[in-house]
Amino acid sequence: MESESIRVTRSVVLPRSEIELRFSRSSGPGGQHAQRSESRVEAVFDVEASTALSEAQKRRVVARAGPVLRAIAQDERSQWRNRQLATERLVEALREALKVRRARRPTAPTAASRKRRLESKRARSETKRLRRPPSD
Repeated sequence: MESESIRVTRSVVLPRSEIELRFSRSSGPGGQHAQRSESRVEAVFDVEASTALSEAQKRRVVARAGPVLRAIAQDERSQWRNRQLATERLVEALREALKVRRARRPTAPTAASRKRRLESKRARSETKRLRRPPSD
């Protein structure tokens, strides 16, 4: 039913044993069931203690998301469903932190764009000049 590991990216497979799940009572209104059951789920992942990530990946995740990733779910009444949601959110946060951002290369404006810019400035200047009262 539940697999023993979660595929985060092509190269990262996270064992479920590395995700700690904590349960507590959900906030908000509710009847007898909501006041007694612990349906709120907090998924916690310790980045530095992970065996699934390389040292470079750990550094990248710690720099972007911190040494401990947390995801909380209390949307549903069912603890099982909240457990799924919290795990999905945690994996999505890890996936986002692992993304390698492409380096931005600054580009110079093209000759055509410079020409368009100067023409629009001239046209604007002419419009404003025509609005001025005549100088006698």
